Amino acid sequence: MLESSLGLAANRRTLQRWLGALVDDGRIVREGQARAVRYRLAEPPDGEFVAHAPAPPVYGFPLSEAGMQIGAHVQQPLQQRDPVGYRREFLDAYQPNRTCYLPAAMRAELSSLGSLNADEPAGTFARRLAHRLLIDLSWNSSRLEGNTYSLLETERLIAEGHMASGKNALDAQMILNHKQAIEFLIDSAADIAFNRYTIFNLHAMLADNLLEDPAAAGRVRSIAVGISQTTFLPLEGPQRIDECFEQVLSKAAAIRDPFEQAFFALVHLPYLQAFEDVNKRVSRLAANIPLIKGNLCPLSFVDVPRDIYISALLGVYELNRVELLRDVFAWAYRRSCSRYSAVRQTLGEPDPLRLRYRQLVIDAISGVVRDRLNKQQAVSFIREIATAQIPQSDRERFIEIVETQLINLHDGSIARFRLRPSEFQAWQQGWR
Repeated sequence: MLESSLGLAANRRTLQRWLGALVDDGRIVREGQARAVRYRLAEPPDGEFVAHAPAPPVYGFPLSEAGMQIGAHVQQPLQQRDPVGYRREFLDAYQPNRTCYLPAAMRAELSSLGSLNADEPAGTFARRLAHRLLIDLSWNSSRLEGNTYSLLETERLIAEGHMASGKNALDAQMILNHKQAIEFLIDSAADIAFNRYTIFNLHAMLADNLLEDPAAAGRVRSIAVGISQTTFLPLEGPQRIDECFEQVLSKAAAIRDPFEQAFFALVHLPYLQAFEDVNKRVSRLAANIPLIKGNLCPLSFVDVPRDIYISALLGVYELNRVELLRDVFAWAYRRSCSRYSAVRQTLGEPDPLRLRYRQLVIDAISGVVRDRLNKQQAVSFIREIATAQIPQSDRERFIEIVETQLINLHDGSIARFRLRPSEFQAWQQGWR
């Protein structure tokens, strides 16, 4: 009963472990036995304030035990977390091809999912799905920064250059910057690497027209910076930052395994904060360098919840622990493979949210097509359905599912939405 009412993706054993931890901590009380067991909130003695550790984090996919510990730590109020500075020994301790953040079994699994044809020239696979990758990676990476564009609005901006009405111009600039940077990675697949040229140019493209000082684009920072939601204080001093930046690039370039190399970039580029801003965006695109060069399925961060991604980075910043970010990375790569490669059948159960709202997805798509809505009208129509009929916790994900289905709709897939060819053809004429 509790499991179904919460609607969690965690398995029963994980849920039981969380409940046991809450009972041990005194936050809830267990009553009854076996199938009759019930849980209720514990009541502290009158007038007594009881401080407890934060509840285990709840996210959209199962986490490792270590990942849950990190999530619990960063959920604590800032005043309960110790201030920490940049620890160069965390970087020094990493020895390429000897130290491994990703276990061998995980690297083997991701390789089997993402491998395509390594004999083709670098970037061949990325070029084949360039349009889809431009939209997915631009939208998801921007969404992780708090960008308010929907997937359909992003597709319209990238494909046609139309800015969404009522949206911040900075949001449009962020997405267009991603488009340019991703095109650079695809077009220069044979030349990109973990070197100053590639990473500086990625930063310059992603930061274009977004920094207070335009001269700071593509350059190691010379000023101190702060990060919200954390007690972490980034490294200061341009010379020290540049030395560490060179060390990060040197170690990343020496890593032979493409997935370990990608994950190393996701860990150490944001941790160093080598640039005044846009460090996380640089790391997400840089993580695709070895994947694009190796004709592996790219990583577009599809479906990654923003809160868990931020928590995972805070775990790196404050604890120098990578387990939660590793959970995110592995899950995100499996989701990307599900979207782009021919290995869908190996990825386990279908998306439970799509199953839950299957009929509403069908109704939304058929409504857009039968009413011959254009992209701008469709955005409003889908959001109205979501606001009226979908719980807030599932709303943004539902919107993404419907918009993704619309973008990929073709005459060979319309029957499942109970659409006739004539309806589809009439809608296509005004779909812009």
